[in-house]
Amino acid sequence: MAAGIRWRSTPPSHIANPDPIAGTDDVYTVDMLFDGNFTECGDLSQPGIKPIRDYLASLPYNPDSRCEPAHFYMINNDAPGFLPNGTVDAKGIAGGGSIPPSNVRTLGEALNEKHVSWAYYAGAFNAAVKLTENPTSTDPLVLIGNAYCNICNFESYATKIMGDPAQRAAHIKDATDFFAAIDDETLPAVSFVKPDGLLDGHPASSKLDLFEGVVEKVVNHLKARPDLMAETALIVTFDEGGGYYDSGYIQPLDFFGDGPRIPLIIVSPFTKGGHINHTYTDHVSILKFIERNWDLKPLTQRSRDNFPNPRVDEDNPYVPLNSPAIGDLFDFFHFNHDGDQDRDRD
Repeated sequence: MAAGIRWRSTPPSHIANPDPIAGTDDVYTVDMLFDGNFTECGDLSQPGIKPIRDYLASLPYNPDSRCEPAHFYMINNDAPGFLPNGTVDAKGIAGGGSIPPSNVRTLGEALNEKHVSWAYYAGAFNAAVKLTENPTSTDPLVLIGNAYCNICNFESYATKIMGDPAQRAAHIKDATDFFAAIDDETLPAVSFVKPDGLLDGHPASSKLDLFEGVVEKVVNHLKARPDLMAETALIVTFDEGGGYYDSGYIQPLDFFGDGPRIPLIIVSPFTKGGHINHTYTDHVSILKFIERNWDLKPLTQRSRDNFPNPRVDEDNPYVPLNSPAIGDLFDFFHFNHDGDQDRDRD
């Protein structure tokens, strides 16, 4: 993410205020988990801002807060400005549950500029389009559109792709199209696959074995096309830790921090088989990998893909010496000049 999506105005009812309500133990003035999805972290006089900024200033590497005055930053999920069929969610925006479409540059635009093929494949996307256009439908094949994850599709927040019918048709597709693209060997160079909410392993709506089944299906389809498998890196990761405690180091990157560790598995002929990598990475690492592999520039001047790769002490490889720093995943791989697999067995 770009260290918080920012706007110049937002309703006061949606600005997080961690000050406790008098007479309560755990009720806050505007709770971030419910209504307070934004912060004006560039203003030290706002509730809860100064302690975090003071903490950042106390760190030896003094990370930039990434907060500009008179801007509001999204710190929890709000629905995107575009509905699945590409229309603007005017009702949701007016009600405060959705945010207006953004003009912030996205990875889709960066790939287009380099003429790199790409697509975002979402579970139940086709059904979600039909449900948007026929919200009173009782057809189960349409109602499954409720399992489509609108907040997971990063392009649903941005105008350049989702607001352009030709771009939307070319790049935003259903998960069924992903498997078809493997089978007929038309898979784009960069593909994102997000299972629907019933299959994605999320603890609120799914089970882990269902997500494992999706991953197994992807691997089996790739194995059935050996030439495609030979040049593919399949990166498997999770939304969140599912409530499991993590004792690992969490790097204060900016005002928005970072999260606990989650699994990330890379399946590829070019990876170091049987190897556990200890480099500090997060979801931005996937973006950094794509940018490095296709020689793309960082999306914006302030986005986290500007952070360098970590430098570490061998005795403590997970904690960067040059914080804030995020790995680009290249040290997961062994790429040879002749293109052959390096069969490292460490």
